[in-house]
Amino acid sequence: MRAEALQLPADWPVARHEALLRVCAASDFVYEQAARDAELLPSLATSGELERSFTPGELRRQLQALLEACADEDELGRRLRRFRNRQQVRIVWRDITRQADLAETCRDLSDLADASIDLALYWLYPQHCAQFGTPIGHRSGTPQQMVVLGMGKLGAYELNLSSDIDLIFGYSEGGETEGAKRSIDNQEFFIRLGQRLIKALDAITVDGFVFRVDMRLRPYGSSGALVLSFNALEQYYQDQGRDWERYAMIKARVVGGDHAAGKQLLELLRPFVYRRYLDFSAIEALRAMKLLIQQEVRRKGMADNIKLGAGGIREVEFIAQAFQLIHGGRDLSLQQRPLLKVLATLEGQGYLPPAVVEEMRQGYEFLRYTEHALQAIADRQTQMLPDNEQDRARVALIMGFETWTAFHEQLMVWRDRIDWHFRQVIADPDEEEGAEAEMGIGSEWLPLWEEALDEEAACRQLADAGFTDPATALQRLIALRSASQVRAMQRLGRERLDAFIPRLIAQTVEHADPDLVLERVLPLVERVARRSAYLVLLTENPSALLRLLTLCAASPWIAEQIARFPLLLDELLNEGRLFNPPLAPELAAELRERLTRIPEDDLEQQMEALRHFKLAHRLRVAASEITGTLPLMKVSDYLTWLAEAILEQVLALAWRQCVNKHGTPRRADGSLCDPDFIIVGYGKVGGIELGHGSDLDLVFIHDADSQAETDGAKPIDGAQFFARLGQRIIHLLTTQTTSGQLYEVDMRLRPSGVSGLLVSSLASFQRYQENEAWTWEHQALVRARVLVGCARVAAGFEQVRAAVLGRERDLAVLRTEVSEMRAKMRDNLGSRETSAGMSANAFDAAGPFDLKQDAGGIVDIEFMVQYAALAWSRQHPQLLRFTDNMRILDGLRDAGLIPTADVALLQDAYKAYRAAAHRQALQKQPGKVAGSQFQDERRGVMRIWGELGLS
Repeated sequence: MRAEALQLPADWPVARHEALLRVCAASDFVYEQAARDAELLPSLATSGELERSFTPGELRRQLQALLEACADEDELGRRLRRFRNRQQVRIVWRDITRQADLAETCRDLSDLADASIDLALYWLYPQHCAQFGTPIGHRSGTPQQMVVLGMGKLGAYELNLSSDIDLIFGYSEGGETEGAKRSIDNQEFFIRLGQRLIKALDAITVDGFVFRVDMRLRPYGSSGALVLSFNALEQYYQDQGRDWERYAMIKARVVGGDHAAGKQLLELLRPFVYRRYLDFSAIEALRAMKLLIQQEVRRKGMADNIKLGAGGIREVEFIAQAFQLIHGGRDLSLQQRPLLKVLATLEGQGYLPPAVVEEMRQGYEFLRYTEHALQAIADRQTQMLPDNEQDRARVALIMGFETWTAFHEQLMVWRDRIDWHFRQVIADPDEEEGAEAEMGIGSEWLPLWEEALDEEAACRQLADAGFTDPATALQRLIALRSASQVRAMQRLGRERLDAFIPRLIAQTVEHADPDLVLERVLPLVERVARRSAYLVLLTENPSALLRLLTLCAASPWIAEQIARFPLLLDELLNEGRLFNPPLAPELAAELRERLTRIPEDDLEQQMEALRHFKLAHRLRVAASEITGTLPLMKVSDYLTWLAEAILEQVLALAWRQCVNKHGTPRRADGSLCDPDFIIVGYGKVGGIELGHGSDLDLVFIHDADSQAETDGAKPIDGAQFFARLGQRIIHLLTTQTTSGQLYEVDMRLRPSGVSGLLVSSLASFQRYQENEAWTWEHQALVRARVLVGCARVAAGFEQVRAAVLGRERDLAVLRTEVSEMRAKMRDNLGSRETSAGMSANAFDAAGPFDLKQDAGGIVDIEFMVQYAALAWSRQHPQLLRFTDNMRILDGLRDAGLIPTADVALLQDAYKAYRAAAHRQALQKQPGKVAGSQFQDERRGVMRIWGELGLS
């Protein structure tokens, strides 16, 4: 009936009419396309395309000719879709009539995808360049094109009749576009181009779609950037690539864009896929996959899935990939994509007996033909056997069987044989023993986690184990189990979570406060649930898990940091490294070495490396402080050294970027700067007293000719250059990336504050300090020091600082100004109003004590030190040698300006206050303690304040 309704030419050969009857009976898709376009089948028949195979490249040439006169993107989409529908009808026709074998059908489908991707990209790229400029590589200086990797079946030339296409986008190197009104970053250019390509292929219109595009195989999946540079891709797979990504990358192939660059990318990624040794470590991952498949089979209806069910297509693929992963690093013959060729190699190289390979080959082909039959019916992606009589009859017809029963019996024969071979390849000879051993660690908590216990029994078990509030602990575990991150986990990840949680609970109950530990650790578990390699890390390294629980129990700040940045878990693996942070020279050298591995033009990776470095070392210092291996003063030293090491590299990066764009600025004598720029630290970083969450008070100074132009292709004057350099430094420090920002930056201490220039010349800085600065700005200068930059300019800054601080001062006026400023600060920032007098009873012991701002606290000591330096450094210039309070106090004692006992009191109080502030910070508490604490210290500080004449 259907064939007659189409009213096709009566003079068709009998064989074609018979084929038409067969195809229309089997495929709704072909019938609907032919009914929609009356010329479709006659055109295919007249051209001879229904009855012949395409020659290599013929399909691409047809599409290329079709797209040549394409006027706009809408027309591009229409032509792509109509061409796809025409070819899909042809391919389905030839598959159902068996005029094409499995290899030809898969090749034609893959060629269609290749041509559609590459030619659509070829059409879109110049349009995109006209709008946004041409992307130019920083390093090479040449135009950049996108690389499209085809993964999975597309990569192996094995597409089925209704496949998604799994793609990964990349580009060679960073840079910016040229030739448009506004330049954009190369990554932004390619992300937008990638989005247009996906729309051209994937969007459903009245003409249907070309191919459904799946980008989830890219680094970080749906949450990752759509396009990454080659360096970023290499770094990701090297540092974070997971087992399933190795499986996926086996079949990766360049299917669009710059094929030469794509070949280089695949060479970069080859070591990730194929280890240079016999990789028997992959066996555990294979066994985990076995459990995953068995779990899928148990799911409702999964037994009828010819891809995922037992004895399905994936088991054959998995057998081949198992040998490729284990042996492919040394046996290059296994480094190929098409499955049937891999099976032939396994036979030829003696990995599997010929009879086994032949059975798997025949079974695989039968399954793939069945898959095509299922998908030919409605052009729908499915591998589920039909549950209605009509579609069952269609499948049997396409597969050449008289009845569904006869077909299904043969299908189950092949599935049973494939499943048997699958079990032989990855069977664990010690499976039972291993299972018993596995049950030994935390096994008593498995029923609770798997909800095998009722609420009363679960709470009783938690209470018996030491939980004070078992109901809340149980609710936290239930909340984790139902969290969206956990529900969205892949099956392998969920198995890893199920193996990890009983171990976690078992170690948690060993702590004095298991309720607190569980509360702090579970947010981290939820955060890393989708990246379950971290769960494996903690499962396989009990000592790392123990360290994690210890640190989280001691500090919610550490727990929060690790939850926000799970990559810090790697730091827990090496106890010796974790609790023994390096000294300043080693820190700087380690960071320099890290950055040298990253191409100069890859700003994205440089910024991530800087942030990872800071996060890792900040965790190490916090861990060392909590365990007592690093005293307070060393903690501040270490955090300050860390900031200096980072600033050194940030300055180098910013300088290189500005010079590359504008050339080098000049000195007054016409010579080139190198770089004649310094970063001055004030406050805590200047005083070598950084805390865990401290920001950076910075001032930028240069000593170049502000009027002379730079020597580059886009010259600007020196003032503009250094202003842009300062902006670039702040950008590198403060930009939020996936690893957070490096530091908050406060520039308000620069000359004239927020209304002043971002970068001052040394001469203007000197004029301001000598003629315009307030007393409080000179107080701040006491703690100012050069952190990084040019030694010559640094020496000039020290001369200015010494001259300004060492000037003759009216001590009565100085005392008044210091006292008034301190009173304003106490009134505005202290925990309560305080009286103007500083008697021993000027505080309320019942109220809270703000360690920093209240009377007798940290700022009072700092103000006394600053006052003393301003008052007496003219007669005692050694007071200006150091910028930290401890050593300035030592100088005051040595000069006989403050009694030894009073200096000891101030130093002890200062260290005690700061230690308490650090403890509060690590507990995520404000810097306040009970007023009953530190009463003797406060009274002593306030007494000395009064004896210095401050009021």
